[in-house]
Amino acid sequence: MGKITAILQAAQQRAREVNLPYEGALYPAEAFEILQSAPGVKLVDVRSRAELDWVGRVTNSVHIEWATYPGMKLNPHFLTQLEQQVDKETLTIFMCRSGARSHHAAAAATLAGYGDCYNMLEGFEGNADGNKHRNTTGGWRAAGLPWEQG
Repeated sequence: MGKITAILQAAQQRAREVNLPYEGALYPAEAFEILQSAPGVKLVDVRSRAELDWVGRVTNSVHIEWATYPGMKLNPHFLTQLEQQVDKETLTIFMCRSGARSHHAAAAATLAGYGDCYNMLEGFEGNADGNKHRNTTGGWRAAGLPWEQG
């Protein structure tokens, strides 16, 4: 069994264990490995434009806000924008700050007919630590994976 297959099977098992409404749940390093090794995979960053501008982004990701800043109101055009940028047959990984919005985005995409949706656990910044700081435990940035700012 290949490395990508093993990663996807582990992600699918995580999803089954907690009855997630989409294909699987990946950790950041696993998502990065898949993005590097499997052509055509899309990383959909569902954070707000403000988060991308001020916190940073993953190069070559697709950006579609799940909720808009300020106020974090749901984007009523999310699925339409997703359909314009990502084919329904594409393996799609959803990412947000900590994995919550991307969970909802992956679930919504699955309901809309996307068959290969994965949520990236821990998100871009991970959960807050004991000092209420992010980027120290969990997440894409804390894992030392490539990102850019500005």
